[in-house]
Amino acid sequence: MSIFIGIDVGTSACRACAVSANADIVAQCRMDLPAPERTAEGVQQAPALWRQALCASLQVLCTRIDPRQVERLAVDGTSATLLLCRPDGTPITPGLMYNDTRAVTAAALIDQQAPTESAARGAASSLAKCLHLRTECRGEPCLAVHQADWLAGSLTGQYGFCDENNALKLGYDVEQRCWPAWLDNLPLAPVQLPRVVPPGTPIGTLRSALAHAWGLPAGVAVVAGTTDSTAGFIASGANRVGTAVSSLGSTLVLKVLSEQPVHAAEYGVYSHRLGNYWLAGGASNAGGAVLKSLFSSCDIKRFTRLLKPAVPTGLDYYPLPGRGERFPVQDPELEPRLQPRPTSDAVFFQAILEALAAIEHRGYRLLAELGAPYPLRVLTVGGGAGNCGWQTIRAQRLQVPVSRPPHQEAAYGSALLALRGQAVFPDP
Repeated sequence: MSIFIGIDVGTSACRACAVSANADIVAQCRMDLPAPERTAEGVQQAPALWRQALCASLQVLCTRIDPRQVERLAVDGTSATLLLCRPDGTPITPGLMYNDTRAVTAAALIDQQAPTESAARGAASSLAKCLHLRTECRGEPCLAVHQADWLAGSLTGQYGFCDENNALKLGYDVEQRCWPAWLDNLPLAPVQLPRVVPPGTPIGTLRSALAHAWGLPAGVAVVAGTTDSTAGFIASGANRVGTAVSSLGSTLVLKVLSEQPVHAAEYGVYSHRLGNYWLAGGASNAGGAVLKSLFSSCDIKRFTRLLKPAVPTGLDYYPLPGRGERFPVQDPELEPRLQPRPTSDAVFFQAILEALAAIEHRGYRLLAELGAPYPLRVLTVGGGAGNCGWQTIRAQRLQVPVSRPPHQEAAYGSALLALRGQAVFPDP
């Protein structure tokens, strides 16, 4: 039996999933990650932590399968999480996370050169982070790599590849499939931009030492991965224009399947290419991270049972984990709004869920105004997908059917990418 592995490196954990040639799940495992280090606008993490979690996940996964049957694997990571490394992969900088917004000066330089629709605009973009970090190279050649890029390189020993989805916020033109000329006007040297390939493209083979350590055969192929939210979309099985997927993880990520790309950097809106379709969407900083910062796991379960979707709280919140928002409002200065706080913690909990549903609705309305289809239905993936009360609140707000697909984990989506390669999505 052939086996294909997907690895998802998210904000809180690394997950690995093995599937058969029929796309049936063979085994899964998870390794927790420590929380990123946070300062005022900075959110960063040591890349070594990602590699440790990835290797530990693969070590465990290979004890639950016949590793000799593994043929290919793929890695997804958080969008716009970037570091600079030497050509041999040695990190020069920490990984600046997707919601790091310290690169304000760099973002201003980009604004002078980039088209208004470019996803590289904004202090949280990969390109802004790249410019912000480049002085750390001290004149020596270095590579700009995303989280998924660097981890794939760690597996193959070949750095400098990037998939089209991760490259989007680094300035890559996904419509023309090239690095645009306006990048030449930015002081990027000595940073080298990666070679970009479609998700699912083979980029190397697993290092022999790693294959031996995990009992894998020689020649296991590593294919170009994607972003975590795109992997979640693939996992859902959505393949009809107008189908949307909301990822309810540490952050709220919205994507709707469109026949045409939609770009509006001023709203944090962008489109990922996947086959001949486009995934139009955006990512809010609001999400489950706020709930976890305010409530214990036991409290979340308890207050979920007390939800009253038919009785709205009427509270007007904007729940952010810190200052700054990306979508549907792009404002690095936006402060969290969680006042006034009611005396009942159960009401407070419901009000936050209502606020997240409002952000979701606002996001899909914005995408429709910009040219994407308003959802015909919404599939839900991520940690919040199993909350039935929240699902009811969201369906009431969105006014379309909301359901949970059979598969929702990004690791499963990456496993499908490893299985099917560039054919992971059918043609229209």
